[in-house]
Amino acid sequence: MARYTGPKTRIARKFGEPIFGADKTFEKKNYPPGQHGQTKKRKKTSEYGTQLMEKQKAKYTYGVLERQFENLFDKAQRNKGVTGEVLLQLLESRLDNVVYRLGIAPTRAGARQLVSHRHIVVNGHVLNIPSYSVKPGELVGVREKCKSMEVITESLSSTRKSRYSWLEWDADSMNGKFLNVPERGDIPENIKEQLIVELYSK
Repeated sequence: MARYTGPKTRIARKFGEPIFGADKTFEKKNYPPGQHGQTKKRKKTSEYGTQLMEKQKAKYTYGVLERQFENLFDKAQRNKGVTGEVLLQLLESRLDNVVYRLGIAPTRAGARQLVSHRHIVVNGHVLNIPSYSVKPGELVGVREKCKSMEVITESLSSTRKSRYSWLEWDADSMNGKFLNVPERGDIPENIKEQLIVELYSK
């Protein structure tokens, strides 16, 4: 399956929450998509359906493909700790997500594009692998010749003022430091990771 590039508001409406960030269209149409979205009564979702929906929500939120998600889950199972929490920590450690959290890009899709187009450096070296797992202590920043790019400067000027506790940003050097793997309570995404664990445990 290729990465989804269709209307994002439609997907957000499917899950009933703005998983891609602030969305004025979603606010106006916060009911299921489709011509009967406003009037059609939804059938009660089965336990399996609820678990599958949660997994799909996590995939769309972080922009991860099915095979990548399965590999991350396998890795989370092998690591020490609570599988669901470790899974979210692995997703948060992805380079494209860290670029987004630092405010270098306004969306995760935008962050993934910046990484793929070689605009991002890790520890001073250009890295174009969005799925790279950033480790505590590593520096993630903007490549020197890309610091004046409009998309980056605009994102940084309008970025979220509330920085994340596991990240440190230096505006002068346009570099951020990944201080530590975030605790589950610090990750703001509304994902019920236990349902994903139950789905894969079947």
